[in-house]
Amino acid sequence: MEKTTYKVKLVALMGVLTGMLIMTGCKQQASMGGPPTAGTPEVGVITITTAPVTLTIELPGRTSPHMLAEVRPQVGGIILKRLFTEGSDVKAGQILYQIDPATYQAAHTSAKAALARAEANLTTVRLKADRFRELVAIKAVSQQEYDDVSALLKQVEADVAVSQAAVDTARINLDYTSVKAPISGRIGRSTVTDGALVTANQAAPMATIQQLDPVYVDVTQSSAEILRLKRNLANGEIKGKNGTQAKVKLLLEDGSAYPQEGTLKLSEVAVEQETGSVTLRALFPNPDQLLLSGMFVRAILEEGTKEDAILVPQRGVSRNPAGNAMVMVVGAEEKVEPRVIKVSQTIGDNWLVSDGLKAGDRVILEGIQKARPGTAVKAIPFDSKPDAPAAVKK
Repeated sequence: MEKTTYKVKLVALMGVLTGMLIMTGCKQQASMGGPPTAGTPEVGVITITTAPVTLTIELPGRTSPHMLAEVRPQVGGIILKRLFTEGSDVKAGQILYQIDPATYQAAHTSAKAALARAEANLTTVRLKADRFRELVAIKAVSQQEYDDVSALLKQVEADVAVSQAAVDTARINLDYTSVKAPISGRIGRSTVTDGALVTANQAAPMATIQQLDPVYVDVTQSSAEILRLKRNLANGEIKGKNGTQAKVKLLLEDGSAYPQEGTLKLSEVAVEQETGSVTLRALFPNPDQLLLSGMFVRAILEEGTKEDAILVPQRGVSRNPAGNAMVMVVGAEEKVEPRVIKVSQTIGDNWLVSDGLKAGDRVILEGIQKARPGTAVKAIPFDSKPDAPAAVKK
């Protein structure tokens, strides 16, 4: 009986406690006025500012030597000796090949002998002409005889001049048997060996010399881009370099930056009809011979400076169904507004905005999924604000 009474009392106590808990919960819910409501969503924003930015454009190109010379013989003969190491640096005037000089030495000696004979004959005729000049004055010889001697003197003087020219030609040909470097630079492989027969002014070069310090970089730019640049300079959207030579930087084939800075030297005056592009040429120092002829590179050219550039991080820019770039901004009454913008080029992680934003606008970068157009939000500064780089690349 005592156990049964205890169980009854325990069940009754549990029922009373359960009822009290239910009543307490109902009172709390009534005091709160229903289920809890969400607060105003927070979004991270940046405030748009303007700053001067140097505009650049990246163009593909190839390197070419500053000077290029193909070595060819100017006289024919057998190569006795090659006097350089392939791939080495040579100096202008350095002897590269020695052609057998025997026949040219003999021709030079023969020409000198002919000159000596002509000079000896000239001495005799000149003395005779001097004597006849005195004799004709006293009528000891006729005028005709004096005229004949005078004409013979001029003929012998001409023979001496011809002989002197023959000596000079023979000496030049003899000198040409030593094939010399026309310029200083790095010489490539030799196409002939000792014992090879070469001919004067042959089509195939014996070797090629390239001067690679400094080195040219030839790049192409579309004519439309050149027109856009000139238009922007004319209307003041960007400022030029006040007549100074434009600076050029270089990216190598592996994507690394070339340590030396170059300058823009010339622009072609005509557009290539096949490609619609214009060739630009820049000059780079190349003291370590890092740049070789024919290498593919990308040149970064300075276009000018935009004084009031607006940069927006790419993470804050999306596209609408029409494909136009747009951002979400916090507008009047702290409500979200969609804004269509125009972007011209990327700058690392940023877009360069040409229209649609102004200084003071607040662009949403974080919490965009909560930012529905027309909804009220709480704007807080975004932690990582974009840095305005010193150079802009296309």
